[in-house]
Amino acid sequence: MQGKRVLVTGGAGFIGSNLANHLAEENDVVAIDDLYLGTPENLDDSVEFHDVSVVEDDLPTDDVDVLFHLAALSSYPMHEEDPTQGARVNVEGFVNTVEQVREEGCGTVVYASTSSIYGDRTEPSPEDMEVMARTGYEASKLARERYGEYFSYHYDMSMAGMRFFSVYEGFGGAEEHKDEYANLIAQFADKIAHGESPVIYGDGTQTRDFTHVSDIVRGLELAADHELNDIYNLGTGESYSTNEMVERLNAELGTDVEPEYVENPIPEKVYVHDTMADNTKMKEATGWEPKISFEEGLAEVCSYYQ
Repeated sequence: MQGKRVLVTGGAGFIGSNLANHLAEENDVVAIDDLYLGTPENLDDSVEFHDVSVVEDDLPTDDVDVLFHLAALSSYPMHEEDPTQGARVNVEGFVNTVEQVREEGCGTVVYASTSSIYGDRTEPSPEDMEVMARTGYEASKLARERYGEYFSYHYDMSMAGMRFFSVYEGFGGAEEHKDEYANLIAQFADKIAHGESPVIYGDGTQTRDFTHVSDIVRGLELAADHELNDIYNLGTGESYSTNEMVERLNAELGTDVEPEYVENPIPEKVYVHDTMADNTKMKEATGWEPKISFEEGLAEVCSYYQ
């Protein structure tokens, strides 16, 4: 993508800032963020930043060609603290932002959904499998997808919903400000590097499809370039257990820190124990495939401490 005016919501956050900085190399990028989970320090000087919430009127949408909507309350605990606020930000904020760019003539939107709606899956999860909302967070992301259908059908907009799988980069990148909400790889690497025991919920056999943020950024850009108009998975198609992740972090850091196992505080009926993406649809539509292996990603995360 080049020569476009791009709006990135949640643009000072982890994924948003990585995307905004990348796109700013060849585009005019505007980032908005209410700084709940983001910080302007993540952004390059070439990115135009506005401290504003997606639920507000008069967003900086003039002449926007592409909207990347990543702003969200992005976890189960955030929504359970205040379900009404979760819906306001994740659903109303989405509709509000898309409607404002649409009125300015923008017809291409790429937005964040979630892989959590697949539930427990040790097999790859395809986009067309049956999903359900078991939490307020998942309900808000499914609502986005339905509103995406509405904007696509009613206004002929290109609406690409991207279901992310466990995105990470490490505290050497743009994750440190997320603290307890950062990906487990980032949190555990930091603790182990400082000789502290990472806390594992349950027995550590839960698995995740860990996907490096650079692969996510490429996927988002390709979705816009191809004007995709459907739901797509962004994940590696491989999964690793929490126990294995800790073992590999210790090996990479040259440490021998034992984790602490505790009872899972998240109710069993809503806890997602295993995830794995079926990324066939995205590959066929755009040629995208992950470039950063699990081993390479962990090495990059750990290099911050060496």
